[in-house]
Amino acid sequence: MADKRMTGLHHVTAISGPPQANVDFFTKLMDQRLVKKTVNFDDPGTYHLYYGNQTADPGTILTFFPFEGVPRGRPGPGMASAYSYAVGDAVFGDVLAEMRARGAGVSGPEERFGQQVASVSDPDGATVELVATPGAHGPAEGGFHGVTLWQDDLAPTQALLVDRMGYEEVGSESGDGWERLRLKAPGDARGTVVDLFRRDGAPRGQQGTGTIHHVAFRAEDDADQLDWRERMLEAGMQVTPVIDRQYFNAIYFREPGGVLFEIATDPPGFTRDEPLESLGQSLKLPEQYEGIRDRIEAALPPITA
Repeated sequence: MADKRMTGLHHVTAISGPPQANVDFFTKLMDQRLVKKTVNFDDPGTYHLYYGNQTADPGTILTFFPFEGVPRGRPGPGMASAYSYAVGDAVFGDVLAEMRARGAGVSGPEERFGQQVASVSDPDGATVELVATPGAHGPAEGGFHGVTLWQDDLAPTQALLVDRMGYEEVGSESGDGWERLRLKAPGDARGTVVDLFRRDGAPRGQQGTGTIHHVAFRAEDDADQLDWRERMLEAGMQVTPVIDRQYFNAIYFREPGGVLFEIATDPPGFTRDEPLESLGQSLKLPEQYEGIRDRIEAALPPITA
C-alpha cells in the first residue's frame, strides 16, 4: 500500500455539443450551479463551463468544452466512461421521480456493490449516474460519488491507483464477458470511488462529444502537488510541468490504460476573480486573453443560465 493517499476527485472534464443545451440540462435537470464561465485556454474561441455545488467545492466540479459540429464520440477502453453523483438514499426515489416528471429518460435503478444506481443521458448521449448514498442529499449538494474507467486490462491501472495513489480495493462484480473492480480512497471526501471496468471485445474508445476528456484528482496545495508529481515520475508516468489553470494548478499524465489523469490543487479556487454570490454570471478570461476580449465575446455563442 502506498505511504501517501489521494483523497478523491477534484473535477471531471467532458466534451459537449452546443453550450446552451448543456447549460439547460445541468442547471435545470441536475440542479447544478454554473460556477464559472470562461474559455478553453488552448482554444479561446470555445467556452470552458464549470458546474458545481453552491460553494464550488472540489469534488463537485464538472466541466465541459462545448464544441459545435464535432462528431459524437464513443466510450470504450482507454477512456473514463461515466461519472456518478451521490444522492441521499432517503431522497433517491424522489429525485428519480422528479427527473422523470421533467421528461428525463431515467434508466434503472439497478444494484451495484449493494447500492442503487440509476442513470440519465445528457443532451450528447453521455451517461450521468446517480448513486443512492447514505447521508448524501440531492445531486446539487452531494457532489461526486466517483468515476468509471474503461480498460482493456484492469491490472496496470489497479496497481497505479493502489500501490502509488493509496486507493483500497472494495470488491468486484462480474457477469457474462464483463468485470468491474471497485477502488476507494480512504476518508469521507466527495468522489472517493474509482471503478475499473472491462468488457470482452469492446472497441477502443473514440473522443468526441458525449465523452469524458480527463479525470482530475485533488492535491491539497502546491507543495502536495509537487510531491505527487515526483511520485508519478518515479512510477514511470510521463508527467507535464505544473500548468496554471487560473483557479487551480494542474499536472497531467496518461495512466497505463490510456485515461488522461490530472492532479489539481484545491486553491486558489473559483472566487479568485469574482465573489461567491455572482459566480458564473459573467465571462472570465485568463489575463493573456483580456486584450482580445471583444473578439472572443463576438465569437462565442450567447448562453443563459
